[in-house]
Amino acid sequence: MRAAPVLALALLGAAALAVGCGPSPPTAQERLQDATAFRKEQAPDRLFAQGKAFAALGDMTRAEQYLAAALAGGGDDHAIVPILIQVCVQDGRFRSAIEYAEPFVQKHPQDTRARYLLGTLYDGIGAFDRARVEYESVLASKPDVAEPHWALGVLLRDEIKDPVLADTHFREYLRLAPSGDHADEARASLLKEVP
Repeated sequence: MRAAPVLALALLGAAALAVGCGPSPPTAQERLQDATAFRKEQAPDRLFAQGKAFAALGDMTRAEQYLAAALAGGGDDHAIVPILIQVCVQDGRFRSAIEYAEPFVQKHPQDTRARYLLGTLYDGIGAFDRARVEYESVLASKPDVAEPHWALGVLLRDEIKDPVLADTHFREYLRLAPSGDHADEARASLLKEVP
């Protein structure tokens, strides 16, 4: 008795297909159009634009996903990585930001802005020795930039406890930026006498 309902359903299904009631399989042209549309949606520049849009809306998790996909898809790392790092930092995920910054710096070792940013990220998570290496690397290639002297001076004074070397960087900061944002604190941090 059970076979009769199953057979009836099978016959109804076959009849529906015979008269065209069911969905017809896509043609080769339709499959090609679908594949082209999918590839277009996955293009790095489109993913990058979507990532920036999500960041502007404050959805940092989705922004990171789209930006990371754009990067993995071969997008311009000079355009994508700074925004990707910014998204992670705004979301308080410094270690994630480091995970994007490290390979970028390895690929572009002469990019002093990225090195300085990586140094500040290391500083922010308490990896002081690594921060120091990045700051010193920036200063080795760009000794006349004030901010890395300031950052290294603070790191040396507060974390590494080397006030003499910190004093050197505060003095260099003041020489380069005598009325800079940190000038007052740099002046207050100068040693009056060597300990």
